[in-house]
Amino acid sequence: MNDKVESANQNGKWQSWQVYVMAAVCLLVGVMVGYLVRGSAPAAISQAPATQPAQTAAPAQKQMPTLDDMKRMADKQAEPLLTKVKADPNNADLLNQVGNIYRMTHQFQTAATYYQKSLDLNPKNVGPRTDLASCLYYQGDVDGAIAQLEKSLTYDPKHAGTLLNLGLILWKGKNDAVGAVASWQKLLKLYPNYEHKDTVEKLIAEAKTHTGKALPQSE
Repeated sequence: MNDKVESANQNGKWQSWQVYVMAAVCLLVGVMVGYLVRGSAPAAISQAPATQPAQTAAPAQKQMPTLDDMKRMADKQAEPLLTKVKADPNNADLLNQVGNIYRMTHQFQTAATYYQKSLDLNPKNVGPRTDLASCLYYQGDVDGAIAQLEKSLTYDPKHAGTLLNLGLILWKGKNDAVGAVASWQKLLKLYPNYEHKDTVEKLIAEAKTHTGKALPQSE
């Protein structure tokens, strides 16, 4: 996850350690599933200063933020977008951007709400639907996540992010290595030069070692 980080507060409260915070958040989100990818473009977030002033001694250990901290950060980040949404409530792209902000900061229920609003306006937009599926998964709704991904494939059967995430959730959420491998092999068949091909191949190999069932062979 290569989402960049925007300064959420002009008074400097977050600026000295925001990069660390968001890197840790993104890492945690990745670890929860392994390799879940975003379905849509990340929110427009700019990077906070990477270095502190020379006269300020950096603390020996950074304190991880609480979920309340992350919610306040997300609310601040989303504020200008929400102002635009009030003026243009039927703008599916704006609603998707708000969802992205809350998703990045582990506010998965709030993110899912905005993704759903975006999809109500533009149901064929596969990106937000894939992101909605990830939010549902993180909330423990595995079946709901799979249903969203399967619906995405009815609109775009070749969507790489959907195929990758479907395999991950089938495997990690349903212990369905057969379905996972089938989804990943379809992905690689459609995109032989897929940018994360090595990762997908490793996932396939790992999934095959965790089941005694006969798995489909790549063609």
